[in-house]
Amino acid sequence: MIKSKLRIAMLSVHSCPQGQLGGRDTGGMNVYVRELARELGRLGHRVDIYTRAHDVHDDQIYHPYPNVRLIHINAGGVRDMGKLVQYRHLPDFASNLEDFTRGHHPGYDLIHSHYWLSGQVGQWLSQSWQVPNLVMFHTLGLIKNRLAIGGKESELRLQTEQELVNNCPVIITATAREKDDLVTHYQASPDKIKVIPCGINLELFQPVPKSYARHQLGLNDDRVILFVGRIEPLKGIDRLLAATSQLRGSSPKLIIIGGDDSSQPEVARLTALSQKLGISESVSFPGSVPQSKLPLYYSSADVCVVPSFYETFCLVILESLACGTPVVATDVGSAATVIRQGQTGYVVAAGQEQQLARRIEQSLSLKKERDGSIRESVTRFDWSNIARAVLAEYDSVLARQPVVVS
Repeated sequence: MIKSKLRIAMLSVHSCPQGQLGGRDTGGMNVYVRELARELGRLGHRVDIYTRAHDVHDDQIYHPYPNVRLIHINAGGVRDMGKLVQYRHLPDFASNLEDFTRGHHPGYDLIHSHYWLSGQVGQWLSQSWQVPNLVMFHTLGLIKNRLAIGGKESELRLQTEQELVNNCPVIITATAREKDDLVTHYQASPDKIKVIPCGINLELFQPVPKSYARHQLGLNDDRVILFVGRIEPLKGIDRLLAATSQLRGSSPKLIIIGGDDSSQPEVARLTALSQKLGISESVSFPGSVPQSKLPLYYSSADVCVVPSFYETFCLVILESLACGTPVVATDVGSAATVIRQGQTGYVVAAGQEQQLARRIEQSLSLKKERDGSIRESVTRFDWSNIARAVLAEYDSVLARQPVVVS
């Protein structure tokens, strides 16, 4: 049990937790940081989220939730930049962050870093402040490179991840599969890895009557297949298009949510593919959608599909099931442990278009209204439960810290 209220420095250097979801750097990690911080604040702990300033219209300090501050730190100018460029400015980020803290906080108990860029800063601050740095990678560069889909991750990232694996006292992963990847490919000590799943905001993500949701979105009675996520090759949207083209009967409507300006070349490629497959009139790309509006889309859909080649967890699965909509997913992230085969959806082992199409067809016939069991299957992932599991790990780490005598 946590015996006192903690002060936590949460680092999300490259990606702002208040950003619009579905963009290049605004995926599930943003949701994770935001929701975990909110729940920790609700429990009385004080959380400061540090991110790099990238928009001149942002204030330096926001107070999004009770006991939570979102703080923008200037490093390399207030502008968008690639991750490798950001890496060169990490020393400035750490230095400017420390300058900020000298007048704004009495000391942190620990650091919780998200992603490899944040992990590097967390290690520097850990040494300066003499507090532990817990890291959560969210994705692993070496695993992405092994898949050879999309752009190749840099050696700098791989080296930094390996150093963090070697030197951080605790690594939090969302699945046992990610833990296995760290042990197998990064030679991580299993003892320092703690598996804690991601959570779901059950107050936001809940079923909406389908007729009402479709009316709000201007949808008719056609069958609806939904995709939510970043628009990039790793997400496997091309094989979802191929699977959709193989469905029997009239073509269902396929709604592909996500993307930003950086996604337009991939959207153009997918649009051309849908034309080649003869389903372009049934496919739409609404772009990024505010998180508050996602329950309408999930509730309107007959099935949500996650065709990804790689996920470390995949919050979309939880969100869809919490809204009562079945999911068909490739065997990535949490899919095999969260989806109940044939009851709340299907997990596709091989990820081939024919198998994906067959499972989508079967899911379209699942009864969403049946006794709420689809939603009930994910209630254990409520953020209150996840935050308490994270707090227990914080407590364990702090209990192992040596007492510093001044």
